[in-house]
Amino acid sequence: MFWTVTQALLGGLATTFQIFILTLVFALPLGLILALGTISKCKPLSYLIQIIVWIIRGTPLMLQLIIIFYGPGLWLGHNIWSGDETGRITATVVAFTINYACYFSVIFRGGIEGVPAGQREAGQVLGMTKSQIFFKITLLQMVKRVVPPMSNEIITLVKDTSLARIIAAYELTFTGYSFMKSAGITWPLFYTGVFYLIFVGILTLLFNYIERRLDYFR
Repeated sequence: MFWTVTQALLGGLATTFQIFILTLVFALPLGLILALGTISKCKPLSYLIQIIVWIIRGTPLMLQLIIIFYGPGLWLGHNIWSGDETGRITATVVAFTINYACYFSVIFRGGIEGVPAGQREAGQVLGMTKSQIFFKITLLQMVKRVVPPMSNEIITLVKDTSLARIIAAYELTFTGYSFMKSAGITWPLFYTGVFYLIFVGILTLLFNYIERRLDYFR
């Protein structure tokens, strides 16, 4: 029984990892774009993005996931997501990407604004273009500032992947819960927690290593 549960949980972990990676791949660059939009000199664009970020951050991720998965089918008369596991994972990644991009944008914005203006002005004096100043001065120093808060959000993402079970995506928590429903046993749920702890532990060690490597800014 133990081996059967382990195999099933490993399958659920694979789905959880897939959601996690895809969310980061899309949310990180989107978050940076939103951050640049919020500090844009174009006020209408800046205000629009700030309102969107406020709405997304102020409503539950679970609610957003339900709306994104079920909403199109109710509004358009047909579901844009396929009814299989791939469609559910895709909807989950879309919802997670939008949500976490908004959170990341706030972190990126704080990191960008935390870089002293004098350093950007020094780059201008040296004849650097705006893009060179951003990538060679602002971006490099921003990375150092955003790693600690970003690591907290990314670790939270690992645990938030469990919300995918709301739309019946067969991720890690859903797998552990299925044994309780089918076999009436609860120990697989505790065993599921071990998988999350290992996942988070690896990420914690990784971010600690990254922070040490970025100590050159001190």
